[in-house]
Amino acid sequence: MDYADKEEFLKEFGEDYGYPNGPKSIDQIRATEFKRLENGTVYLDHAGATLYSELQMEAIFRDFTTNVYGNPPNCKSLIHILDSQSDISLATCDIVRAAREQVLDYFNASMKDYKCIFTSGATAALKLVGEAFPWSHQSSYIHVYPLAISRYALSQGAAAFAIDVEEAVDNDGLSEGLVTSTKISLHPIQRRKGASFPERDPAGDAYNLFAFPSECNFSGSRFNLDLVNIMKKNPERILEISPFSKGRWMVLIDAAKGCVTQPPDLSKYPVDFVVMSFYKIFGYPTGLGALIMRNDAAKLLKNTYFSGGTVAASIADIDFVKRRQGVEELFEDGSASFLSIASIRHGFNLINSLTVPAICRHIASLGMYVRKVLLSLRHENGADVCTIYATYTSEVSYHDTGSMVSFNLKRPDGSWFGYREVEKLASLSGIQLRTGCFCNPGACAKYLGLSHSDLLSNIEAGHVCWDDNDIIHGKPTGAIRVSFGYMSTFEDAKKFIDFIRNSFVSFPNKSANGNLSRGGSSHFSPEGMERWLSVSKYVIKFITVYPIKSCAGFSVERWPLCSTGLLHDREWLLKSQTGEILTQKKVPEMCLISTYIDLNQEILVVKSPRCRDELPINLKPDSYNGGIDEIDLYGQRYEVLGYADEVNLWFSKAIGRPCSLLQCFSPKFRVCLNKRGDTVMCRDLESRLNFTNEAQFLLVSEESVSDLNSKLSSKADTRKGIDGVTVKVNPMRFRPNLVVSGGEPYAEDRWRNLKIGGCNRCQMINFTHKDGQVQKSKEPLATLASYRRLKGKILFGILLRYDITELDTDSYLEVGQEVHVNPE
Repeated sequence: MDYADKEEFLKEFGEDYGYPNGPKSIDQIRATEFKRLENGTVYLDHAGATLYSELQMEAIFRDFTTNVYGNPPNCKSLIHILDSQSDISLATCDIVRAAREQVLDYFNASMKDYKCIFTSGATAALKLVGEAFPWSHQSSYIHVYPLAISRYALSQGAAAFAIDVEEAVDNDGLSEGLVTSTKISLHPIQRRKGASFPERDPAGDAYNLFAFPSECNFSGSRFNLDLVNIMKKNPERILEISPFSKGRWMVLIDAAKGCVTQPPDLSKYPVDFVVMSFYKIFGYPTGLGALIMRNDAAKLLKNTYFSGGTVAASIADIDFVKRRQGVEELFEDGSASFLSIASIRHGFNLINSLTVPAICRHIASLGMYVRKVLLSLRHENGADVCTIYATYTSEVSYHDTGSMVSFNLKRPDGSWFGYREVEKLASLSGIQLRTGCFCNPGACAKYLGLSHSDLLSNIEAGHVCWDDNDIIHGKPTGAIRVSFGYMSTFEDAKKFIDFIRNSFVSFPNKSANGNLSRGGSSHFSPEGMERWLSVSKYVIKFITVYPIKSCAGFSVERWPLCSTGLLHDREWLLKSQTGEILTQKKVPEMCLISTYIDLNQEILVVKSPRCRDELPINLKPDSYNGGIDEIDLYGQRYEVLGYADEVNLWFSKAIGRPCSLLQCFSPKFRVCLNKRGDTVMCRDLESRLNFTNEAQFLLVSEESVSDLNSKLSSKADTRKGIDGVTVKVNPMRFRPNLVVSGGEPYAEDRWRNLKIGGCNRCQMINFTHKDGQVQKSKEPLATLASYRRLKGKILFGILLRYDITELDTDSYLEVGQEVHVNPE
């Protein structure tokens, strides 16, 4: 690492970075509590879920192995019925009660005014409020991103609308003036079809709800909590003369993200509801959150559902229920998650030892550093590399800019890098970050500048949450987010910055054999390529057939061709019970299934180390008795044939999960689908495919593989593989049908008359198997990404097809045949 960079960083942020006045320095924290990160992993998704401390988990384990905790049947009540509860249950009740107090203390909330209701998370807490809130036709729901509650409001005839809050950031001492300058923009009002627009009651008896996050999980911008007081006392200041300003306004804060560094102070801001999740603060437990609710607000909520613990009495065969009176009792259905609740005190002990203000300063220093460096990056032509999404003024201190940075990256020509490309390359570099819209569609559309028509057009194009459609019509559909936690270090931030520089910033071209791109954007020069092709002699060295998609293939000296390529290549696949097509990416054990086809006997033979006997499968039509079915794969629909139960049981045992074997019935039944699943005309009617990803053949050259191995051996930071020896790949690692020899490395890139497109490599090539075990590393894909990346794809080898019109019925490929190339 460049120590000068760290010295420069510490000059600016040294007073806040690393807990200089804490019980441990950041380096000590990492060395003693996060040893699992010593493998080089850089975790930058703390807004998604922060990491638990190893000492925290040791304390929890020690607690659980020392004490006995039992199901507390009535620990929600402040009064014990001593003759009906065991000592263990009573002790557990005390732990749960102490946990409630600790949560309230974290938000500086008085037990006299507030109650803590445990839920399965912040989302469940939002759902509870939405379901139990006293909506009416005169109610209004205004929200800044907590979108889902609007479904409950609309279902009860209430009005719902979103607002934008601009420059609503906290600035001590200027809060009242700041709210005056805050810009509020109202979006169109929503009502369910058929709902009326009744006159608002002048007395204003309707209950309304205003919901906003304390910190935006998309941009990191913090909202001014004075909005609470304004909405409760003087809503006309925000809603102006709107009739929806009437009635009693209640306020909900989604603190799932903001409570990590700046939990709302409920002694200053009389919020009615606050929702949060504990794993956001200290990593464990997951599946546990809380709703902090004012006592007077709790009286207005009506919980229709009830189960164990929430009722005092009920009669099974008539409509009679007597509910309990305590707030916690009314809203915590069923048994409390008492073991998870017992564990949160260990997390709070850790946070309190560092103090929340110190954590805030530490995290903010890293966020500001990354933000400044990203904004300073330029391509060789002077174009900006990074666009950052945030809303804050230049006067705001870096403490108020949040713990995350959301951004997208641009090429020198102004086009966008896809966020999925960034995520995949980051994973290869050992960096965990998050991409997409982060379950915040409102902020996503706002910051990306996506109109309603853009969003509908994206959906029409097939885009849904979590898919790979990261660029549609030239616009990003999401963003990249890095976020920091209390244990993050400068070294984490620096490795991320170096990754962005090396992978996405364009520098002046330097000649490098085989480079498709330089810094993710500059194209390699093909000068001299025609000379290589004209003087070189290429021969086929290996022919490999892969009968079952993602399983091992077998090598042959001579093999017949057919309209789909090599006869029987990728003619079969495995499908899970849920209908998912299985591949090595999700089931690495598939590579352990070996295959062989005997054309004379017309059988496919499969073997697996997990199965005692090999399985012969008859290729003749009378061997099929599993019926005909249809499947969709890679935007195409196939008719397939199934097999008997004994065949499916063999494969299920081989891969360790239930599955069935399917065979492509006939390419003539193949139809193509658009992204919505509609049947359309196939673009290439002559190219007949079995279950291949893109084309009939994959070809790689021995010279290109040799050059890759040379680069692998020279990489200092990825020199050792998973088994402790220098990484070296075999051509078969790429699962090619054809391996050729002759010429210079990557000469095949220019075989235009054969090339459909460079083969986009996936993470399957990072799997190896040894002694019956499947192992995974970051190589060779990480090295290929450094010099064989073009517009989001990592290319190695070329995809080929034969012209069917030139293919006779007795065509073969044979090892030793010359390959004649006519480059364009």
